[in-house]
Amino acid sequence: MEKESTITTLTEKVIPEAYTVHNALGPGFLEKVYENAMLIELREAGLRAESQYPVQVYYKGKLIGDYYADLFIEDVLIVELKAVERLSVTHEVQLVNYLSGTNTEHGLLINFGSSVTIRHKYKTYRKTDKETRRKQ
Repeated sequence: MEKESTITTLTEKVIPEAYTVHNALGPGFLEKVYENAMLIELREAGLRAESQYPVQVYYKGKLIGDYYADLFIEDVLIVELKAVERLSVTHEVQLVNYLSGTNTEHGLLINFGSSVTIRHKYKTYRKTDKETRRKQ
């Protein structure tokens, strides 16, 4: 339960920063602009935040893909940013894949469209080195 309250507290700090950035910049910029602004706001708020955090995907012990999550905060929260008209299922799947690839349980998907849209994603299944996904 302590971990959940930590995540709740963290998301309560991150989400207002997204609104601060959007209110200052407005819509229409490329995703990277919002990423850089978020990094400034998060660090000024005293949070440890890394941008372009590497996500590596392995199959049978071999690296098969490299991706980069937009922000990784306090070593427990992945934040994927978008600057699109509307979020899609593909964007949500991308975040869940980042959660799987980093063995992280919580993520935020933040869209800087005409207004800010935020989705909180949970990944409770944690893979070990020898586990593979079963076919459904």
